Amino acid sequence: MLLLSVVACIPNEKLIYFPNPEFNTQAPTAVYNNRQTYQLQPRDVLSVRIKTLDEDTEDYFNIQPSNGFMPLDPAGLFINGYSISSEGMVTLPEVGEVQVGGYTLEEAEAIIRDAISSYISDATILVKLVSFKVTVLGEVNRPGYYYVFNEQANVLEVLGLAGDLTDFGNRENITLIRQTENGSDAILLNLKDPKLLASDFYFLQPNDVLYIQPLQAKQTRDNLNTLSILGILFGAVSSTILVLNFINN
Repeated sequence: MLLLSVVACIPNEKLIYFPNPEFNTQAPTAVYNNRQTYQLQPRDVLSVRIKTLDEDTEDYFNIQPSNGFMPLDPAGLFINGYSISSEGMVTLPEVGEVQVGGYTLEEAEAIIRDAISSYISDATILVKLVSFKVTVLGEVNRPGYYYVFNEQANVLEVLGLAGDLTDFGNRENITLIRQTENGSDAILLNLKDPKLLASDFYFLQPNDVLYIQPLQAKQTRDNLNTLSILGILFGAVSSTILVLNFINN
Protein backbone atom coordinates (compact mmCIF):
# COMPACT_ATOMS: atom_id res chain seq x y z
CA MET A 1 0.00 0.00 0.00
CA LEU A 2 2.89 2.34 0.74
CA LEU A 3 4.35 1.63 -2.70
CA LEU A 4 0.99 2.30 -4.35
CA SER A 5 0.71 5.59 -2.44
CA VAL A 6 4.03 6.74 -3.87
CA VAL A 7 3.03 5.69 -7.40
CA ALA A 8 -0.32 7.48 -7.08
CA CYS A 9 1.33 10.82 -6.32
CA ILE A 10 1.19 13.27 -9.26
CA PRO A 11 4.41 15.24 -9.93
CA ASN A 12 3.92 19.00 -10.00
CA GLU A 13 5.31 19.28 -13.54
CA LYS A 14 2.36 17.24 -14.83
CA LEU A 15 -0.04 19.94 -13.59
CA ILE A 16 1.62 22.94 -15.25
CA TYR A 17 0.19 24.44 -18.46
CA PHE A 18 2.44 25.61 -21.30
CA PRO A 19 5.85 25.43 -19.59
CA ASN A 20 8.13 27.57 -21.74
CA PRO A 21 11.56 28.95 -20.75
CA GLU A 22 10.95 31.91 -23.06
CA PHE A 23 8.11 33.16 -20.86
CA ASN A 24 9.47 35.70 -18.38
CA THR A 25 8.48 38.52 -16.06
CA GLN A 26 10.37 41.21 -17.97
CA ALA A 27 8.52 41.33 -21.29
CA PRO A 28 5.61 39.54 -22.94
CA THR A 29 6.40 36.72 -25.36
CA ALA A 30 4.55 37.18 -28.64
CA VAL A 31 2.54 34.20 -29.85
CA TYR A 32 1.08 34.55 -33.34
CA ASN A 33 -2.10 32.70 -34.16
CA ASN A 34 -4.02 32.54 -37.42
CA ARG A 35 -7.58 32.80 -36.17
CA GLN A 36 -9.94 30.94 -38.46
CA THR A 37 -13.17 32.78 -39.18
CA TYR A 38 -16.15 30.54 -38.61
CA GLN A 39 -18.47 29.94 -41.55
CA LEU A 40 -22.12 29.41 -40.73
CA GLN A 41 -23.44 25.88 -41.11
CA PRO A 42 -26.84 24.15 -41.21
CA ARG A 43 -28.54 23.90 -37.80
CA ASP A 44 -26.75 27.00 -36.51
CA VAL A 45 -29.14 29.45 -34.85
CA LEU A 46 -28.88 33.18 -35.50
CA SER A 47 -30.30 36.15 -33.68
CA VAL A 48 -31.32 38.74 -36.28
CA ARG A 49 -32.36 42.16 -35.00
CA ILE A 50 -33.57 44.90 -37.34
CA LYS A 51 -33.38 48.42 -35.95
CA THR A 52 -35.16 51.40 -37.53
CA LEU A 53 -36.59 54.74 -36.42
CA ASP A 54 -40.11 53.43 -37.04
CA GLU A 55 -41.09 51.21 -34.11
CA ASP A 56 -44.06 49.62 -35.87
CA THR A 57 -41.96 48.63 -38.87
CA GLU A 58 -39.24 47.35 -36.58
CA ASP A 59 -41.68 45.18 -34.62
CA TYR A 60 -43.15 43.80 -37.85
CA PHE A 61 -39.80 42.51 -39.08
CA ASN A 62 -38.55 41.17 -35.74
CA ILE A 63 -39.69 37.95 -34.05
CA GLN A 64 -39.25 39.62 -30.67
CA PRO A 65 -40.77 43.15 -30.37
CA SER A 66 -38.23 45.93 -29.89
CA ASN A 67 -39.67 46.80 -26.47
CA GLY A 68 -39.93 43.15 -25.38
CA PHE A 69 -37.66 41.27 -23.07
CA MET A 70 -34.98 39.27 -24.90
CA PRO A 71 -34.51 35.95 -23.04
CA LEU A 72 -30.90 34.95 -22.44
CA ASP A 73 -31.45 31.28 -21.66
CA PRO A 74 -30.55 28.80 -24.45
CA ALA A 75 -34.16 27.70 -24.97
CA GLY A 76 -35.36 31.30 -25.33
CA LEU A 77 -32.55 32.15 -27.73
CA PHE A 78 -33.41 29.09 -29.82
CA ILE A 79 -37.14 29.88 -29.95
CA ASN A 80 -36.53 33.53 -30.83
CA GLY A 81 -33.72 32.80 -33.27
CA TYR A 82 -33.48 31.78 -36.90
CA SER A 83 -32.33 28.22 -37.58
CA ILE A 84 -30.26 27.68 -40.71
CA SER A 85 -31.79 24.96 -42.86
CA SER A 86 -29.91 22.07 -44.44
CA GLU A 87 -29.73 24.20 -47.60
CA GLY A 88 -28.10 27.05 -45.66
CA MET A 89 -31.19 29.28 -45.63
CA VAL A 90 -32.90 31.39 -42.97
CA THR A 91 -36.49 32.52 -43.45
CA LEU A 92 -37.10 36.14 -42.49
CA PRO A 93 -40.54 37.76 -42.06
CA GLU A 94 -41.79 39.21 -45.38
CA VAL A 95 -38.35 38.82 -46.97
CA GLY A 96 -38.46 35.03 -47.23
CA GLU A 97 -35.45 32.73 -47.60
CA VAL A 98 -31.97 34.23 -47.48
CA GLN A 99 -28.79 32.22 -48.12
CA VAL A 100 -26.34 32.58 -45.22
CA GLY A 101 -24.78 29.10 -44.94
CA GLY A 102 -21.11 29.06 -45.83
CA TYR A 103 -20.68 32.76 -45.01
CA THR A 104 -19.15 34.46 -42.00
CA LEU A 105 -21.30 36.43 -39.56
CA GLU A 106 -20.17 39.72 -41.10
CA GLU A 107 -20.97 38.48 -44.59
CA ALA A 108 -24.36 37.15 -43.47
CA GLU A 109 -25.13 40.51 -41.88
CA ALA A 110 -24.40 42.29 -45.18
CA ILE A 111 -26.50 39.77 -47.15
CA ILE A 112 -29.49 40.23 -44.83
CA ARG A 113 -29.06 44.00 -44.94
CA ASP A 114 -29.26 43.91 -48.76
CA ALA A 115 -32.34 41.67 -48.63
CA ILE A 116 -34.08 43.97 -46.12
CA SER A 117 -33.20 47.13 -48.07
CA SER A 118 -35.98 46.40 -50.57
CA TYR A 119 -38.48 46.82 -47.74
CA ILE A 120 -36.79 49.18 -45.27
CA SER A 121 -34.30 51.94 -45.97
CA ASP A 122 -31.58 52.94 -43.53
CA ALA A 123 -32.07 49.89 -41.31
CA THR A 124 -29.40 48.65 -38.93
CA ILE A 125 -29.00 44.86 -38.97
CA LEU A 126 -27.50 43.01 -36.00
CA VAL A 127 -26.67 39.32 -36.52
CA LYS A 128 -25.30 37.13 -33.73
CA LEU A 129 -24.61 33.40 -33.47
CA VAL A 130 -26.51 32.14 -30.41
CA SER A 131 -25.90 28.39 -30.84
CA PHE A 132 -22.18 28.37 -30.00
CA LYS A 133 -22.19 25.29 -27.77
CA VAL A 134 -19.22 23.16 -26.69
CA THR A 135 -19.13 19.94 -24.69
CA VAL A 136 -16.44 19.10 -22.12
CA LEU A 137 -16.16 15.54 -20.81
CA GLY A 138 -13.74 13.49 -18.74
CA GLU A 139 -11.41 14.70 -15.99
CA VAL A 140 -12.81 18.18 -15.36
CA ASN A 141 -14.56 19.46 -12.25
CA ARG A 142 -17.84 20.31 -14.02
CA PRO A 143 -18.31 18.17 -17.15
CA GLY A 144 -21.21 19.10 -19.41
CA TYR A 145 -22.10 21.33 -22.33
CA TYR A 146 -21.69 25.10 -22.29
CA TYR A 147 -23.05 27.92 -24.42
CA VAL A 148 -20.35 30.42 -25.29
CA PHE A 149 -21.26 34.01 -26.15
CA ASN A 150 -17.89 34.76 -27.66
CA GLU A 151 -17.00 34.22 -31.31
CA GLN A 152 -13.32 33.66 -30.41
CA ALA A 153 -13.61 31.19 -27.53
CA ASN A 154 -10.39 29.27 -26.91
CA VAL A 155 -9.52 25.98 -25.24
CA LEU A 156 -8.51 27.58 -21.93
CA GLU A 157 -11.68 29.66 -21.72
CA VAL A 158 -13.89 26.61 -22.22
CA LEU A 159 -11.91 24.52 -19.72
CA GLY A 160 -12.38 27.40 -17.29
CA LEU A 161 -16.15 27.15 -17.76
CA ALA A 162 -15.88 23.46 -16.89
CA GLY A 163 -14.03 24.26 -13.65
CA ASP A 164 -10.57 23.36 -15.02
CA LEU A 165 -9.01 19.90 -15.14
CA THR A 166 -8.86 17.77 -12.04
CA ASP A 167 -5.45 16.75 -10.71
CA PHE A 168 -5.96 13.44 -12.51
CA GLY A 169 -6.66 15.03 -15.91
CA ASN A 170 -4.05 14.20 -18.55
CA ARG A 171 -2.92 17.63 -19.74
CA GLU A 172 -0.88 16.05 -22.53
CA ASN A 173 -3.70 14.05 -24.06
CA ILE A 174 -6.94 15.99 -24.68
CA THR A 175 -9.13 14.82 -27.54
CA LEU A 176 -10.82 17.52 -29.62
CA ILE A 177 -13.68 16.29 -31.81
CA ARG A 178 -14.90 18.75 -34.46
CA GLN A 179 -17.84 18.36 -36.80
CA THR A 180 -17.18 18.67 -40.53
CA GLU A 181 -19.24 18.40 -43.68
CA ASN A 182 -18.15 14.77 -44.06
CA GLY A 183 -18.50 13.71 -40.43
CA SER A 184 -16.08 14.46 -37.60
CA ASP A 185 -12.37 15.14 -37.18
CA ALA A 186 -10.45 14.21 -34.03
CA ILE A 187 -7.08 15.52 -32.90
CA LEU A 188 -5.06 15.32 -29.68
CA LEU A 189 -4.15 18.56 -27.88
CA ASN A 190 -1.26 18.97 -25.45
CA LEU A 191 -1.69 21.69 -22.83
CA LYS A 192 1.98 21.33 -21.90
CA ASP A 193 3.11 22.30 -25.40
CA PRO A 194 3.34 26.10 -25.86
CA LYS A 195 2.90 25.58 -29.61
CA LEU A 196 -0.79 24.94 -28.94
CA LEU A 197 -1.24 28.69 -28.43
CA ALA A 198 -0.33 29.23 -32.08
CA SER A 199 -2.14 26.21 -33.54
CA ASP A 200 -5.33 26.17 -35.60
CA PHE A 201 -7.07 24.31 -32.78
CA TYR A 202 -6.47 26.77 -29.95
CA PHE A 203 -9.70 28.59 -30.83
CA LEU A 204 -12.80 26.41 -30.70
CA GLN A 205 -15.78 26.24 -33.02
CA PRO A 206 -19.48 25.58 -32.36
CA ASN A 207 -20.32 21.98 -31.41
CA ASP A 208 -16.71 21.08 -30.58
CA VAL A 209 -16.23 18.33 -27.98
CA LEU A 210 -13.28 18.17 -25.58
CA TYR A 211 -12.54 14.91 -23.80
CA ILE A 212 -9.88 14.92 -21.08
CA GLN A 213 -8.38 11.51 -20.52
CA PRO A 214 -7.37 10.41 -16.98
CA LEU A 215 -3.80 9.85 -15.82
CA GLN A 216 -2.65 6.37 -14.84
CA ALA A 217 -2.38 7.71 -11.28
CA LYS A 218 -6.18 7.81 -11.05
CA GLN A 219 -6.46 4.06 -11.61
CA THR A 220 -3.66 3.53 -9.08
CA ARG A 221 -5.51 5.70 -6.55
CA ASP A 222 -8.74 3.79 -7.17
CA ASN A 223 -6.87 0.51 -6.64
CA LEU A 224 -5.38 1.93 -3.45
CA ASN A 225 -8.84 2.92 -2.18
CA THR A 226 -10.08 -0.59 -2.95
CA LEU A 227 -7.15 -2.12 -1.07
CA SER A 228 -7.78 0.20 1.88
CA ILE A 229 -11.42 -0.86 2.06
CA LEU A 230 -10.45 -4.51 1.80
CA GLY A 231 -7.83 -3.98 4.52
CA ILE A 232 -10.44 -2.50 6.84
CA LEU A 233 -12.82 -5.39 6.14
CA PHE A 234 -10.14 -8.01 6.72
CA GLY A 235 -9.07 -6.21 9.89
CA ALA A 236 -12.64 -6.18 11.17
CA VAL A 237 -13.06 -9.89 10.39
CA SER A 238 -9.74 -10.74 12.07
CA SER A 239 -10.66 -8.74 15.16
CA THR A 240 -14.03 -10.49 15.34
CA ILE A 241 -12.38 -13.91 15.10
CA LEU A 242 -9.88 -13.02 17.85
CA VAL A 243 -12.65 -11.80 20.15
CA LEU A 244 -14.71 -14.95 19.55
CA ASN A 245 -11.69 -17.17 20.24
CA PHE A 246 -10.97 -15.25 23.46
CA ILE A 247 -14.57 -15.67 24.65
CA ASN A 248 -14.66 -19.39 23.79
CA ASN A 249 -11.40 -19.98 25.65
